[in-house]
Amino acid sequence: MRHVLGIDAGGTKTVCLLADEHGQVISEARASGANLQAVGELEVEKVLHQVMEEALGDLGILPQAVCLGIAGVDRDDDSAIVRAIMRRIAYKARTLVVNDALVALVAGAGVEPGVVLIAGTGSIAYGRNRAGRAARAGGWGYVLGDEGSGYWIGRRALGAVVRQSDERGRPTLLTGRLLQHFGISKPQELVQVVYYRNLRPPAIAALATHVSQAARDGDAVAREILQEGADELLGAARSVITRLRLDVEPFVCVFAGGIFQAVPGLTDQLRDGLAETSPLCRVMRLTDPPAKGAVQLAIDELHGGASLPAYL
Repeated sequence: MRHVLGIDAGGTKTVCLLADEHGQVISEARASGANLQAVGELEVEKVLHQVMEEALGDLGILPQAVCLGIAGVDRDDDSAIVRAIMRRIAYKARTLVVNDALVALVAGAGVEPGVVLIAGTGSIAYGRNRAGRAARAGGWGYVLGDEGSGYWIGRRALGAVVRQSDERGRPTLLTGRLLQHFGISKPQELVQVVYYRNLRPPAIAALATHVSQAARDGDAVAREILQEGADELLGAARSVITRLRLDVEPFVCVFAGGIFQAVPGLTDQLRDGLAETSPLCRVMRLTDPPAKGAVQLAIDELHGGASLPAYL
């Protein structure tokens, strides 16, 4: 029996699954995020090596194929770094390195045409059509984009708090919630929290839960943040759908990422928005871990080579 490893490396967590060539999962390992831009090459290599070793444990198994889904590998420089890491640690197995959005899409839609909309610490829309062509929107990172992501929502919430403090913005329940979250007594102390504690994107993304709670409690500022975030995600998905001409036939749109849990109403907002412009779209929440898509791609690679879509 041959075996594979499927890895999903996100901004908040990394998941590695060990499976046999029929897709039966044998073991699972988890670690912190492994985003190259956020934590750097050495930390990414450390995290990937850790989850692979833990998944294999003392089972005496060597994988024949490994698929890693990780953000950033559509860029040549990042791709070269990640591929070099995998050459060092991947047990001389056949190795695939793909965008983490692709493994999430495969986990939800299999080989069918479709779109995945990921909203976690960051955000991206990615899709492929029946002709094997791919397109993406977003995924630019927290400085340049990631609209509608957890970081984006958390950053907007922090801005709302300081604007209220300056009397430049409206009163908002977010002030009390965020001060309590950080264990401080006044907004001025946020400077110490954000800048001197070197608050990383996942920690800011964690504030999205407070925005969702404030919105449910009737806070207008929180509701506007979430509405704008939903509009941004919907725009990214529509961009991919249009460029791939997916809306001329039935297709699936997969929602993945922690924000769909942190903001429960987001799924319905996006489903309604997609129904207006893409009536043939079937929406689903991804319930399997995205790493299962990486397992499937590793199996495909083992059995003669995975078929990867090419960008338009």
